[in-house]
Amino acid sequence: MSSGTETGEVTGTQDKDYNLIWYVEACLSNALRLDSYIQDAERAKDTEVADLFRKAQADSRKGAELGKDLLRARLGGG
Repeated sequence: MSSGTETGEVTGTQDKDYNLIWYVEACLSNALRLDSYIQDAERAKDTEVADLFRKAQADSRKGAELGKDLLRARLGGG
């Protein structure tokens, strides 16, 4: 099955909903991964890289929150 053809008949979830769920999961996963990278940079005493990763982590968290808000509204959760 091509991911471009799934319209909810197979999974019961329309592409737009699935894509939004995937986006939230990807943002949260990225935030977790970046935590490791921040710790690595701190151990190496590279504050410039650690700061970059902290900013990226904050952006990932923000993306996840925005996605969750949109999902909640679209799936009827208020």
